[in-house]
Amino acid sequence: MKFVNEMKLSFPSRSANEGFARTAVSAFLAQLDPTVEEISDIRTAVSEAVTNCIVHGYPDCVGTITVEAGIREDGRAVIRIRDRGTGIADVRQAMEPLFTTCETGERAGLGFAVMESFTDKLRVRSTPGRGTVVTMEKKIKTKGDSDESSKGKDAGTL
Repeated sequence: MKFVNEMKLSFPSRSANEGFARTAVSAFLAQLDPTVEEISDIRTAVSEAVTNCIVHGYPDCVGTITVEAGIREDGRAVIRIRDRGTGIADVRQAMEPLFTTCETGERAGLGFAVMESFTDKLRVRSTPGRGTVVTMEKKIKTKGDSDESSKGKDAGTL
């Protein structure tokens, strides 16, 4: 299924830009007329993904984060957030709730769990030394959609 609209932006991995990314994606997706809950879910998931890039992808330097968002014909939002940072050696382990590589105790290890709980579909691809790509999908319900009709559909990748 193709995109009816899409956007792409890149910015430095500075913590001040996390709010920018969250706001830019939610503003772009406003054309779907999401509910307050849907837009809140998207904002939270984008915040978690961008924060992971900043904290884990570029722990000792400033790099580039790229955010892409697309709207499919069926009203499904597809959001991809990419860094070219340190990468993740074991994605399955990293996605386990409470797993963290943070030795200071400042991180709870819930980032991927939060992203997964606020989206319909989450995919993580990563290569150590080359970076990570997080792809999230969320169906924005339109009039006539039921809860059951929006689950389990594969919209492809961005």
